[in-house]
Amino acid sequence: MNASRPEDAVELRHLRGFLAVAEELNFTHAASALGVGQPALTRTVRSLEEALGTRLLDRTTRRVELTGAGRRLRDDLAPLLARLDAALRAPGAEPPVLRLGFTSLLPEACAPLTAAFEAATGAGVRLVRRDEPLAGLTAGACDIAVVRGDLPEGVRGQVLLREPRVAVLARGAGPLASRRVVDWAELAAHRLVVNTVTGTTRPELWPAGRRPELACTADNFDEWLEAVAAGHGVGVAPEPVARRYAHPGLRYVRLKNAPPVEVHLAVPAHDPHPLAERYLAAATA
Repeated sequence: MNASRPEDAVELRHLRGFLAVAEELNFTHAASALGVGQPALTRTVRSLEEALGTRLLDRTTRRVELTGAGRRLRDDLAPLLARLDAALRAPGAEPPVLRLGFTSLLPEACAPLTAAFEAATGAGVRLVRRDEPLAGLTAGACDIAVVRGDLPEGVRGQVLLREPRVAVLARGAGPLASRRVVDWAELAAHRLVVNTVTGTTRPELWPAGRRPELACTADNFDEWLEAVAAGHGVGVAPEPVARRYAHPGLRYVRLKNAPPVEVHLAVPAHDPHPLAERYLAAATA
């Protein structure tokens, strides 16, 4: 029977494919995450646009961006598909599970919070690490996420804690690497290595006219760490990185007068998972 409405032609694979691209903003990375070929994923997203009669993505040879319609569809679909996945699992077979997403570093404060949440709800918590903005929250990869820095549109949350920043320097990279304390303003005279995907420090944090130059960028934490160790420039990171990531080629130096990094617990702005709301509430108790 022919579809009587355009949306009747939409299949679940279309929606999953679109959400993967909406999260990655890169067809190659999204196809890899889904385990499909890039041409097939391109056809899938195009079919969804044709069925809905609207463009969801603006594509160029260098980048992919969401249109206004694409952002609205992403925000509405992500929590719905996450709930659908939970519903399709065998009902009653196992205790419910909350997926807690994070990027490169899970704050120590999450351990007691998780233990209290599990004791109060009987639910489990599964950790999901994703080197993606929001740890994959908007694509439905997790139900609640630890997010460092400002929260974008489409999510809401609350501040869990504030972390001091440290300078990350290659060993033997001049006088700066031999000091015990560096002032935030001094870094403006040095070239900066920036993690553009999950990092929290960019030149715009310094006053206009007194900002560090950009040395190079990285799109994941490990690449960023190695770029600093190779001497491409200085890095800045939350203080827990210094305690958890020992590296023979790096030295961590305390920063004074640096703005702290706000660490949020974030959920989708619309229709979050009920367990995510309980976890968020436990953080304020």
